Amino acid sequence: MATVAPIKVDAETDRLISHAAHFLGTNKKAIVDEAVREYIDAHRDEINQAVLVALKQIDGTKASMVSVLTGLSREELDELGGVPEA
Repeated sequence: MATVAPIKVDAETDRLISHAAHFLGTNKKAIVDEAVREYIDAHRDEINQAVLVALKQIDGTKASMVSVLTGLSREELDELGGVPEA
């Protein structure tokens, strides 16, 4: 069974999703699911490039992984107390 994770959208987007679901005879979940999949397919090359850039920044240390995940530089991490490697 798939895990359900709620998402939040603004009121206008929710209205658009509701109208599309109504007139297409489906539910809001199906509209959002298909829209996200189409968006990802349309931007797959950009996503893959961003993944490659992130992977090149990881040098095997925990600090490099935390840096990529948080967007903080190694220097900023050190200012905050660093990242223990042990």
